[in-house]
Amino acid sequence: MGVVNTAGVRAEAEIRARADGRGGTALPVLEGRGPLAVRRTRGSGATAHVTLVGAMSGPHGGDHFTLRADVGAGARLRVGSAAATLALPGQHGGRARQTVRITVAAGGELHWLPEPLISVTGSELAVRTRVDLELGARLVLREELVLGRTGEEPGRLTSRLTVRVDGRPVLDQELDCGAGAPGGWDGPAVLGGHRAVGQLVVCDPEFADKPVEPDASADGAAVLPLAGPAVLVSAVAPDALRLRRLLDRAPVSFAPASVSSGAASA
Repeated sequence: MGVVNTAGVRAEAEIRARADGRGGTALPVLEGRGPLAVRRTRGSGATAHVTLVGAMSGPHGGDHFTLRADVGAGARLRVGSAAATLALPGQHGGRARQTVRITVAAGGELHWLPEPLISVTGSELAVRTRVDLELGARLVLREELVLGRTGEEPGRLTSRLTVRVDGRPVLDQELDCGAGAPGGWDGPAVLGGHRAVGQLVVCDPEFADKPVEPDASADGAAVLPLAGPAVLVSAVAPDALRLRRLLDRAPVSFAPASVSSGAASA
């Protein structure tokens, strides 16, 4: 599932989670090779835990990584990563791509909580994440982007996130920032000079009866209810550590006990 050629590395990883009929979650498919290694780690209760491990550095320019996660009815899955991901310049140049495809069936639950993605000077990466949920599915998805390591300018980073519930779009937004991005990305209407930006998407059927109120009172964070029912928490911060703290403090009923996974650092 990992192929190297002159245009870069093509690699895929796939996770399938299914209810095991005994109150737990089985992983009938857990595959990844090359740069994308996936490992089952110790879980808790009915939730299966999977960790993405960077077996190689990257993505580099020209690479294309694809991750797929499919959660069946009654299954509960939590996916994290062992460390932050570095988007790096490639030997052959060009844009790297990272594609994430997520599906969750009614009654299934997924916590997608990777560590931050860091855009290194000279890199160019396009991230495309698409989530398809059936009615009755539950989701916690966190995305954290850091523009440059300490003391360096970022590369080019484009991230598009689309979430659909029952085939209807709930969220479809794109952020394009860093070297070569259209003007204004670093202005007050977007990042306002910050170098870490993130979002937390929470989908929970209970929000239909207990809607979350909009909230922009937190310094650097805002809560926006979505159709679905779902909630989007967006935040900007000077660094990854403060960004994680903002997202962890989000006033979303389904999020706090599920999301926190330690402090991030970059």
